[in-house]
Amino acid sequence: MKTLILSLSLAGALSACAPVEPAPATPPSDGPTRCRADQYQRFIGRNRSELPARPANETWRVTCTTCPVTMDYSPSRLNILYEERSGIIREVKCG
Repeated sequence: MKTLILSLSLAGALSACAPVEPAPATPPSDGPTRCRADQYQRFIGRNRSELPARPANETWRVTCTTCPVTMDYSPSRLNILYEERSGIIREVKCG
C-alpha cells in the first residue's frame, strides 16, 4: 500500500513538471479598438474644441478629469477626459 501511495505521489510530482503548451493568442474583444480609442489618441494634449463631431454609431462620454461620472463599464463607450480649467484632453480610453 505504501508503494502505491509513493508511486502515485511521484507520478503527480512529475506530471506537474511537464511542459504545457501556451493557449493560442486571441485578440481582445474589449480592447482599445472596440471603442476606437486608438483612433482618438492624437487628441491628447489638444483642446476639446478640436474634437470632431461624434459619429452616429459611436457612444462617447466627454467629461472633465474631476467631474463625477457613473462607474458602469461599457467596453464600446469612448471616454474622453479633459482638464476643466483649460479644456486640454488628458486621457482617451474605453469604458
